[in-house]
Order: sequence, then C-alpha cells, then structure tokens
Amino acid sequence: MKKNLLFLVLMAFNSILKAQTDSTTQDLGEVIIQENRIQIPFSKQSRNISLLSKRQIETSPARSLAEVLSFVPGVDVRQRGVTGVQSDISIRGGSFEQTLMLLNGIKLSDPQTGHHMMNIPVPLVNIDRVEVLKGPASRVFGQNAYAGAINVITELSDRSYARVQGYAGDFGMKGVNFAGSLPVGNYKQNLAISYDDSNGHWYNSDYQVSTIFYEGGLLINEKNELKGMIAYTDRNFGANGFYSSSFPDQWESVQTTSASVSHTLTLDNFYLNTRGYFRRNKDEYVLKRNEPSFYQNFHTTDVFALEANGNFETKLGTTGFGLETRKEAIESTNLGNRDRVLTGIFLEQLVNFGTKVDLRAGVYSNYYSEFGWKHFPGAELGFQATKELRLYSGYGISYRIPTYNDLYYVGPTNIGNDQLLPEQAQNYEIGAKWSKSGLFAELVYFNRSTDNLIEWTRPDANTPWQPQNFSEVKFNGIEASLNYRVSPTGRTIHVKEFMISYNYINADLINQPGIETRYALTALKNQAIGGVLLGIGQKLEWNTKMRYVERMNQEPYFLLDMRADYNRTGKLGFFAEASNITNADYMEAGTVQMPGRWFRAGFMLNFE
Repeated sequence: MKKNLLFLVLMAFNSILKAQTDSTTQDLGEVIIQENRIQIPFSKQSRNISLLSKRQIETSPARSLAEVLSFVPGVDVRQRGVTGVQSDISIRGGSFEQTLMLLNGIKLSDPQTGHHMMNIPVPLVNIDRVEVLKGPASRVFGQNAYAGAINVITELSDRSYARVQGYAGDFGMKGVNFAGSLPVGNYKQNLAISYDDSNGHWYNSDYQVSTIFYEGGLLINEKNELKGMIAYTDRNFGANGFYSSSFPDQWESVQTTSASVSHTLTLDNFYLNTRGYFRRNKDEYVLKRNEPSFYQNFHTTDVFALEANGNFETKLGTTGFGLETRKEAIESTNLGNRDRVLTGIFLEQLVNFGTKVDLRAGVYSNYYSEFGWKHFPGAELGFQATKELRLYSGYGISYRIPTYNDLYYVGPTNIGNDQLLPEQAQNYEIGAKWSKSGLFAELVYFNRSTDNLIEWTRPDANTPWQPQNFSEVKFNGIEASLNYRVSPTGRTIHVKEFMISYNYINADLINQPGIETRYALTALKNQAIGGVLLGIGQKLEWNTKMRYVERMNQEPYFLLDMRADYNRTGKLGFFAEASNITNADYMEAGTVQMPGRWFRAGFMLNFE
C-alpha cells in the first residue's frame, strides 16, 4: 500500500516534471539562524553554532538524521542500532535529556522521556538544513535547552518538484522516500513520505519506520502569512539491549503525531509570529516480546502549546519579546495519570556599539506548576576585530525539570525518584571565528557548572538504576574546527568540502566510592572528526568521513564511512554507502553491540 501511495503521489506531479538542477549549495555566512525572536545571520552570531546544509545532508553516508548529526563536532550521538531507530543526542557532555530538539522552532520535547526526542516526524529527504546551537539555550528556546538545541529546518518552495529515493542493504535493510512540492498561486505546499525496515543487525533488532509530513503556507499579502504543518511517524522495533541486558526480547512501538498552525505579521519595524502546536506520543513497551503479559507498559503523552514571539526596532537597537504557555499531560500504566503547566516570558535586546561591537542580552522567566518561578539570564558580546575575524564571549543559566520517567518509573531494572530537584547550570564560553573565501575556522573554550545534576546511579549490578541529584558537577572543554566549502570548479578532480575538528571535555564529578553512574561519566572525552567531499568530473561525488571517539571510562574506537554519488542532482542518480569500514567493535548506548562493516546502495529520481 505504501508503494502504491508513493506511485500515485508521483503521478500527480508528472504533468510538471523536468530535469532538476543543483540547488544544494548556498552561502552559509548569510544564512539567517532561525531563532524565534531576534534573528541574526550566521556570520554575525556571537556563539558556537554548526550548520548542516542540504548538500551535506544529502552526501553524508547516513540513512537518518541521527547518523548525519554524528559528524557534527561536539555532538555525541548514541544509537541503539542503525538508521536512528532510537537515538540519544547530547552536546558538550550533557545527557540526552539536556538537549532540545526543534522542528522549525517548534519544541519536540517529550515529558515522559528524552529517549523520544529524536522521533523526528520528517523524512531526511525533506530537510533543508539543520542548526546546532551549542551551549545554554534556555534564554532563546526555554527550559530543556540545557546544554544545547538542534533546530531542523524545512522550507516551502515556490517551484514544483518531486524526488524519489529507494535503497537496500545489509541486514535485509530497504526503504523508499518521496518528497514533493506543488505551489498553487500564493499557496505553497510540501509533502514527504518515507518507509524503512530491516531484519536487524543482531538478535531482536528488527524495525519498521513509517513517516508522513505535510506543510503548507499561504501568503495573504506582503504583511501577513499563514503556515500549517501536520506530521506522523510510526516506529516498531526489537529493543535488545536498549534498556537492560537481562531481557534480550524487549520490544517497543512508538507513534508520534505533531501539528501546528502559525500567523506572521511583518511591518516596517515590527515583527510578530503567533502559533499553536500539539504533539502526541504513544509508547508501548514489552519486556518479553512473545509474552506481553509478563511485563507491559502503555504511555500516552500530550503537549498543547501557544506562543507569541516578535521584535521591534528602535534607536536603541532590536528588542525581542515572547510569551509561551504549555500543558504537558501523561496517561500511563506505569507512571500514572499526571499533568503540569508551564508559562514563560522572553525578553532580550540587541545593541550595536558602532560597527565592531555588539551586545545581545536577555532573560527568560518561567513558571512550572510543580516548581514555581525560575529566571534564566544570559548575554553574548561580540567584537568584529577585522572583516575576517570575530571574537565573542557568552554567559547563560540553563535549566531542566525531571521527566516523568525520572520521577515515577517502576521496573525490574529502573526505579524513579519523586524527590528529584530540577537541574540548573551556569555556563561560560569564549571563542573566535575566522572566515575568508570559503574557509571557516573556530576555536571555543566552555565551562558549565551544574547544581543538582540528575544522574542515574546504582551501588552494584544487582540493584536497579535510580536517578539522584549531584550537587557539584563541572564540565569544561575546548572545540576547534576548520571547514572549507567551495563551489564546483572545472577541474576533473576537485575538493568541494573539507572539514576537520577536535573536541575535548573534562567532567569533574564528586567521587562517591561504590556508586556506578550511567550517563554523566560516559560523555565524550575526546572526539576528532575529519571529512572530505571530492567532485570527480561533473557527475561523481565521493564523501569520506572519519571519527575517533573516546568516552569517559570507556575504550576509544575509530570509524571510517564513505559514500559515492553519481548524478546526484540529475534526473536519475545512484549512490552507494559503506559504514564502519574499519570493522570496529564498539557500543554507543545501552548494551547494544553496533554492527561491523555494512553497506547500502540505491537510486534517486529528481524531477522539476
């Protein structure tokens, strides 16, 4: 049925099909970072941000957003299996609960657990770019943006196109993806559909993932615009080693629905965006796949939210303001039936002192029904030393409240703690950016001092894990990166992109003899990433990615991945991918043994 649906959608676009041209390159320096209030070009930002362009996404040896993010400096991706069936994302040594995922600025946080944060209801083929903001982002996006935030951006197109991709590979892996745009007058619309499945790379690791995404936008006039989005993803997977090694027959089924509607008013010196959104996540978990009655949990979480964000210009600079209210509710056979309400207020100011110095400062204040009022100030100071060199420093307070799993979960291997306090941290960073003629370099030092860090612990292997608050935890580190991006030349073999990065993180957790920690001291310690994208002739591209990963208290490993594309932006193209070419023995999360060397190959149809 899914294949028939893809065929019918493709035929609907057939009357406007032509060969597609390459539109995957762009000047990243002028890309506007999609924050909700004050939006600044990438080149003028006074904080550490990584951008993933459409070309980088398309040419990465990856089948999922999680795998694409694994090549971003300072981002720690811990997959349970392949192709991002379930992934935990952390930034700068934070836990997976301390990173906020967003879709076009809409928060995807789940009150049950951060394990659902990466249930992104958008096929990879429809993502235009990804913005990775490292460091405290509570002042920008609110609570849960504790160690960083990742914003997935899709764009409505004013041209008609259709793209179809199909692939197959090891472990019985196969998939098909479709993305299309069909504007009608002032109404723009995108549709994307994907289906992926596999027999699994080891016992009880099979999966089936379906996703459908639709967005539309109506330009009423030059001042008013309406947008809407609805998306759904369905994931069913064997969960061997996901949460415990004692039960290899674990199984899980997760369905996520998201919807939003927004209105934008744009005047000469005033901007206002109002929107409402809804997210539902249904989670069924079975400890023994073929014996559900042995232990089974059902969870349904609902998030309802309203937001208003805007800015206005005065002689003092740009003033940003925002208001949000959100209700989070859960119905669960394990966690009970609960709800909580949040209200938040944003206020920030951008001031330019001449042409070289700028200051951006603000505060986010929120009220949670369970924890009262909290305030999160922050500021960034930038100095444009030369046309090429920018120096910056920043300070911010970040905050995260416990999830329902943290507080109330009861199971054979994990037990919640209803006495947990929210996490809070003070963050500092200082850095320098240098950019010239496609060459971009950055060096950053950061420091995060945490109060009441939430970490799962246990005294021995025979005792269930339980979260506790740690009063004093310090993270500090450095990030260094060099990127080179150019447009294709007339040479037979030419470099389209080159990157190399190194990240070091040190965690100072007060030692408690006899206590085993689950996440905090398995964060990245050393990470080195290298990559080169070669153009060979006019149609062949060869991308090589290398990663050296060392986590605290774990053995390091080295991974080598490659992808070759032929005629990627033409009407008919082909690709082949290889992962873990070095056949490394490693684990990223839980007790899931990651696969050795594995391959995929497929085709692309591009029409306009």
